[in-house]
Amino acid sequence: MSFEKGNKGDGKHYWLTPLDVYQKLDDEFNFDFDPCPCPLPDNYNGLIIPWGSSNYINPPFRKKDSPFGGPTAFVRKAIEENKQGKSSVLLLPVQSYVNLLLEAGAELRSMGRIKFLDTETKEPQKGPSSICCFILKGN
Repeated sequence: MSFEKGNKGDGKHYWLTPLDVYQKLDDEFNFDFDPCPCPLPDNYNGLIIPWGSSNYINPPFRKKDSPFGGPTAFVRKAIEENKQGKSSVLLLPVQSYVNLLLEAGAELRSMGRIKFLDTETKEPQKGPSSICCFILKGN
C-alpha cells in the first residue's frame, strides 16, 4: 500500500508516511484502500471513486498541492464514505496546541463559525473561522 500522493518530476516535493507510523495504524485498522497512493496514477482522483472498507488517508496538506482538493475535500469524502459504513484514518496537520489539549484529555466540541463581535462597534465578524471548543475538566 502506498503512503502519499505525488509523482516524481511533477515539480512538487512530496513526503511519505514513515513506515513505522503507517504499520502501527495498519495493525489496528487493517487498511484495504489508500485514496492518495504514491506514485499517483495518471488521471487518478481519489475523491470521485468508492473507497474501501478501511481507508488510510494522508491527503495533500494544502489545496494547491492537488488538482482535486486539499484536506477539507478528503475529510468531506471520508465523512461521505463513513455514512456508508466505511472506516477512514486521516493524518492531518493541526496546530501544536491542539495535540497538547488532546494529549491532556480535552473534550472537543464543534462550535461552528462564531461571528465574534468587534470590541468597539459590536458588529459581528464578516468572515468567521471555524471554532472548536476544548474542555479540560477538573476533578
